[in-house]
Amino acid sequence: MRIGFTNGCFDILHPGHVRVLTQARATCDRLVVGLNSDDSVRRLKGESRPVQAELARAEVLAALEAVDLVVIFEEDTPLELIRQVKPSVLVKGGDYTREQVVGHEFVTAHGGEVVLIDILPGHSTTSLVNRARSNQG
Repeated sequence: MRIGFTNGCFDILHPGHVRVLTQARATCDRLVVGLNSDDSVRRLKGESRPVQAELARAEVLAALEAVDLVVIFEEDTPLELIRQVKPSVLVKGGDYTREQVVGHEFVTAHGGEVVLIDILPGHSTTSLVNRARSNQG
């Protein structure tokens, strides 16, 4: 069975996320999604984030047909979780290079592959949050 893995904050789920998750699932039999905890998101994105709490974000992700399991992790990167899951396929959006994907060395050393999915231009949580905040006044 091919286990796939991807990760992110998934603060406000948008079409770009859905595309990556759907295409990630197409590369494997089961897709595990690593989800940054609230504390981890704050360290990475700033004190005003996340917009949604980790349990809400996990519930939305888990409801997607493409997602088989959601695991919340506390660290800033999912490397330890990747070591535990030992995925056959490590998937990220195409805004990363293979060398930038956390865990790529571990996965390829164990016979797995790294797959980069083309992203949808114009879709990012940060831009959605900024647009919503600028319309609040």
